[in-house]
Amino acid sequence: MTEILTITPNPAVDVSTSVDRIVPVAKLRGVGQRRDPGGGGINVARVVKRLGGNATALYPVGGLTGDLLRQLLDREGVESLTFPIAGETRQDFFVREISTGQPYRFILPGPPLAENEWQKCLAMLSALQPFPSFVVASGSLPAGVPDDFYAGVARIVKQRGAKMILDTSGQALVAAVAEGVELVKPNLREMRELVGRESSDAAEWEAAARTLVRSGKAAAVALTMGHLGAALVTSDRVLRAKPLAIAPVGAVGAGDSFLGALVYGLASGASLEHCFRQAVAAGAAALLNPGTELCRPDDIKRLAEQVVLSTAI
Repeated sequence: MTEILTITPNPAVDVSTSVDRIVPVAKLRGVGQRRDPGGGGINVARVVKRLGGNATALYPVGGLTGDLLRQLLDREGVESLTFPIAGETRQDFFVREISTGQPYRFILPGPPLAENEWQKCLAMLSALQPFPSFVVASGSLPAGVPDDFYAGVARIVKQRGAKMILDTSGQALVAAVAEGVELVKPNLREMRELVGRESSDAAEWEAAARTLVRSGKAAAVALTMGHLGAALVTSDRVLRAKPLAIAPVGAVGAGDSFLGALVYGLASGASLEHCFRQAVAAGAAALLNPGTELCRPDDIKRLAEQVVLSTAI
């Protein structure tokens, strides 16, 4: 077992292409096609692998699409730990309009999981020997999975003395944070769900993250704020980064790339400053690629030199 385990209850095969213009009724003939493994935790594991680390991805597989998902991860050298489900693993579709450069994202619902299926996931996690040092729970929950599923993951992780890192939304986010996690990575919408209010600027969002840390529900908050930049908040300091000046090509994978680089750095024992710098660079690097390609190590290295950090106590 590797030091990093990712859990993705609602994985997908992401299909991407480009068309000249998106118009109704007409046949829109794609220019090329690409298939990538998808889903929050799976993407985090892919980024860890690209950066030179190893991560095991735990996820359900169903039907021919599930078989394809596992094959795609095998090609990237990501170790899979899977359990079968009755439904067919979902596919998502991403189309870039060449004439405007605009990306379009079509996210399909995942297959529902029966109680014995999602319970199997928790049982597999609980039985791992040796247990990973970091467990990353990321992505949406499919139908049939209770809102407190990630909270159950958090309980197991704490019982085994490991660190839980969370990236999800809605009631699943609220329930898991109430249980307590090592690090949570919300965007502004998700932070709003956690604290129940709107903030007007980065300073107010950072203050909300500080309150969350002081409550003991999370040891750290990695807050991504779009045009406001990003912040990493712990009990004794706030690291801030302004957004990088890039020309986005894609619209997929920035958050997963950010988290993958951050977890890889933490598992490697790097300083918080280094981890945060690499994460900001990885999030921006993902937007330089079309479709579902995620970040590239060369782009991360180049962009990391442009990340300007500031610190507040």
